[in-house]
Amino acid sequence: MMWTWLTLARPILAARAVLGGALIGLAIPAFAPPAYAAGDLLIAPTRVILDGRRGTEVILNNIGDEEATYRITLELRRMNDQGRLDDVDAVAANDKEKSALDVIRYAPRRVTLPPNQPQSIRIGLQAIDALPDGEYRAHMLFRAIPKTPAADGTTDAGNSLRIQLIPIYGISIPVIVRKGNLQGTAALTNVRIGKDNEGPTLEFDMARQGNKSIFGEIHVTKPGQSEPISVAKGIAIYPEITSRIVSLPLTPDVAAKMRGEVVISYYEAPEAGGGLIAQVRTVLP
Repeated sequence: MMWTWLTLARPILAARAVLGGALIGLAIPAFAPPAYAAGDLLIAPTRVILDGRRGTEVILNNIGDEEATYRITLELRRMNDQGRLDDVDAVAANDKEKSALDVIRYAPRRVTLPPNQPQSIRIGLQAIDALPDGEYRAHMLFRAIPKTPAADGTTDAGNSLRIQLIPIYGISIPVIVRKGNLQGTAALTNVRIGKDNEGPTLEFDMARQGNKSIFGEIHVTKPGQSEPISVAKGIAIYPEITSRIVSLPLTPDVAAKMRGEVVISYYEAPEAGGGLIAQVRTVLP
């Protein structure tokens, strides 16, 4: 099994406010970009596909120096046309999303991990015979539970307010249920160099056809050269959308190498065979 170090993203700042000696619990969400690095949780694999024939497991490992506790839940997320996964409230979920929550089963739902002690999370399905053919998806969230800090022995004068912010980190992986003979293809168009607040980007449009998600890696090469000048892993387009914009950050040096003729190739992930999904050749100014 290949290990992948997933840094804990999406920090949630849990505030503990003390007002005149009374303890008030507050929850303040703050979401970080997917590349945000924090935490010490190792997970393998980082994507689960179930077809109803047998279950599987996800292995967690705490690579930190202290014992850590994690709560495990299933959440719903929808991809938008920018490729972002937006949270979906259970009340607003459609039938397919609700079905994913109904059929996916897992245990345990809370684990405490000493340093370098692995723990398996078993994942399986209820009977899916009654489900229409298609792809169903939920996201398994692993959220760190912070330790309650010890009292410092000081007292507040009068009604002074003290707020202590405790970051609670969490990461999620997709759990995909597939039923039936599903097919999917993708195409890449409109390649261009863009720019965001962090610097230059490589942007292109990705279109999907069929009834399954597409997942893989983007390789950018120069004609006649086998070594890519840029690789981006974990690029997906899910069944709820037919097209999305992909925006990949570039360093100034890599952006300069993009000028001229380039080949953008979309490959399956190596564990899925690494086959070519789509390719486009273009000239960038």
